Amino acid sequence: MSALSYWLADARRGQEARFMKRFSPAYWTVNFPRPMMASVVTTAPDALRVDAVFYGSGDLAGLIWEAEDKWSHALLAYETDRDFRDCVLRFRWRSGGLRRLDETHGPTLTIEGRDAAGVPRSWYVRLWNYASGGAEDAVVTLDFANLESGFLLSDGEPVWAGDVDRMFISLVAPGYDAGSMAFAAGVEGWCELSGIRCDGAGSVLAVGDVVLPEHGLSMATGYDDCFNQTPERIVASIHALGYRGDINHYAGMSHYFRLEPVGGGLYVSLAGGVLNAPCVAWHADFARRAKALGLGVIWSLSYELFDAHCWNDWKQRAEDGAPALTGWSPPSTLLSPAHDGAMGYLRVVAGAFVSIGLAAGISIKFQVGEPWWWVMPGDGRICLYDDAARAVFGGLLVSIADVRGALSGPQKALLDKAGEVLAASTAALCAWVKGVAPGAVTHLLAYLPTVLDPAAPEAKRANMPLGWASPAFDVLQLEDYDWVTEGRERLTALGIELAVGRLGYPVEEQHYFSGFVLRGEDAGQWREIAAAADAAVKRGTAATFVWALPQVARDGFTCFRLDGEDDVQAFDDVAFPLGVGREASVAPAFSTQVVESVSGHERRSSDWADARLSFDAGPGVRSEADMAALIAFFRARRGAARGFRFSDPYDDRSCGIGEAPGPLDQRLGLGDGVRAEFPLQRFYGLGEEAQARRITRPVAGTVRVAVDGVEMVGGWSHVGLGVIAFDVAPVAGAVLTAGFRFDVPVRFAEDRLDINRATFAAGEAPSVPLVEIRE
Repeated sequence: MSALSYWLADARRGQEARFMKRFSPAYWTVNFPRPMMASVVTTAPDALRVDAVFYGSGDLAGLIWEAEDKWSHALLAYETDRDFRDCVLRFRWRSGGLRRLDETHGPTLTIEGRDAAGVPRSWYVRLWNYASGGAEDAVVTLDFANLESGFLLSDGEPVWAGDVDRMFISLVAPGYDAGSMAFAAGVEGWCELSGIRCDGAGSVLAVGDVVLPEHGLSMATGYDDCFNQTPERIVASIHALGYRGDINHYAGMSHYFRLEPVGGGLYVSLAGGVLNAPCVAWHADFARRAKALGLGVIWSLSYELFDAHCWNDWKQRAEDGAPALTGWSPPSTLLSPAHDGAMGYLRVVAGAFVSIGLAAGISIKFQVGEPWWWVMPGDGRICLYDDAARAVFGGLLVSIADVRGALSGPQKALLDKAGEVLAASTAALCAWVKGVAPGAVTHLLAYLPTVLDPAAPEAKRANMPLGWASPAFDVLQLEDYDWVTEGRERLTALGIELAVGRLGYPVEEQHYFSGFVLRGEDAGQWREIAAAADAAVKRGTAATFVWALPQVARDGFTCFRLDGEDDVQAFDDVAFPLGVGREASVAPAFSTQVVESVSGHERRSSDWADARLSFDAGPGVRSEADMAALIAFFRARRGAARGFRFSDPYDDRSCGIGEAPGPLDQRLGLGDGVRAEFPLQRFYGLGEEAQARRITRPVAGTVRVAVDGVEMVGGWSHVGLGVIAFDVAPVAGAVLTAGFRFDVPVRFAEDRLDINRATFAAGEAPSVPLVEIRE
């Protein structure tokens, strides 16, 4: 099997590009304040539509074009061009349920940027001043070299559009007054821009046209993350980046619902339909576009809901009555599996999304995403005590102050009952889906670091109940991104083993989710994510997903497979049989792209974080016995097919050549109280700019480890591939160091070995080229 690899693209460097017209419909976005909703979809190559729902007199949505593409993957983004002066934009405007073009607060074009002197400012251009036709059906022509701001042209001033950051068209409800009055019910409105045309010397932009080969992975995304973009842009990006199969699409917890005003607040509602109009329009287009590109959709729904709009009696609660709130800001809450109203609401939501899929003619696949009884981070309180749960548990209800550690028999019995209630709720949800779409394929997504937390071994009674065992669902989906990004590979393997042992789904009925990188400054975590994804593919998992598209686009994660690269498993943990000494040659190499400008300046981009070594081990052949040993070793490795260990005569230890490794030689990392596994590394250079080399083949018995300068004689182990695993995660701030000797993982560079007895007898050493392999 070819090896999975990746790089993080920050810009196009010679990759394919094409040209597009500025203001192309697929690249517009929307934005708005909570609690209103809006979406934008493309309806033709030159047309788009915005749907919106307003809940108060101050709600305002913006239809946005940005000079800089902040949402696309670097290989797919359009070029940044802030000078709009050589552009004339024309479109037909039609609208309904909005302030009209001729009214105060009617659709206004806001241009944000800098004036000719470089001073930041904004201009407000009334579209009605540049429209011909009616107030809800007109042709608008905007010559950016000749625009005037102001409500009346006579009152305005010239707009300087030579340095624009973004522009947006404001959309408000008829009752808009920039105030805070709540409407009696949601007010829906829409607008369409059709016949969009941009002319002039500045009307053309370069845009990425990369289509990566299929690499065997699928994509996960969510509506809460991409609601502001067009489905055309989202689906096309997924396909262009090489992802195939199904898109696992999380409906989210904060943007899909309709709301109704009650007692000064807004709460999720079934009145008029469970999904708001912008959400329905967006997902209908999303499903159609996925089908057109041969991609399926797994509709994902969780028990999580935006807290501000959740009915109070629906919420899971701790024993003291505190609601189950996540760490997001603003927070979401978890719905109680024991509450009939909450679970009935989820069933109707699921049916609405499934109906959208049916209307688009795609096969129905549905995921119950991370259903659980919430455990309070930090103190381990499990939220089993809402009124509905108390009524269901009855006499089994006992106090569980902390679900971690050892529990009593009655406490375990309560967790078992909680598991039964959770399993019954998911079964009812899937049955509802199959009632709407009888052929639906059901999926369960379990987040292993929570439901199989090693610190809470009994929590699985409630959060991985035996009622989920095969064949309760068609597919078991597993994710463990905290373990992956923390470098805890052992827990991943153990968690999957425990989950499969408990629920019984064979690997061909499993999916794996790898990721995600929450913050851009942690982009280095993609290395562990890619490795975990590759491992899932190699163990035969039916589908492996990368979670999620916004992080992939933000960091430029670009995945591909290297045909001919050695498989990780094709390695024989044996040493090269000949001692070569310092007569062997070594050639470290990097890969650097150098672009030279006409002025002679250079832009250099390093493709590799570490050098790749090449050796010639021919000088180690000193006799006919050595020659025979080399040929036997070459045949046993099947030429270049299998890797092996090689001792670099110039660099084989954590310290200087000739010195003995000590436990303070090299940095392992800093403890954070959570992470327990750290890879061995050898650093070249000083400080933050030092080049780091991953060591995967330490010499057995030579590794020494220290914490805060004190050598540890126990409490850690080498678990393979240079990973040091501590029995207990080092405390936050602990300085971890190590010393060791190491070999280089290599393979024969060629499948042919040329050795001539005559030239050898004449004193000429054969050439035995070796090349380092990545692990």
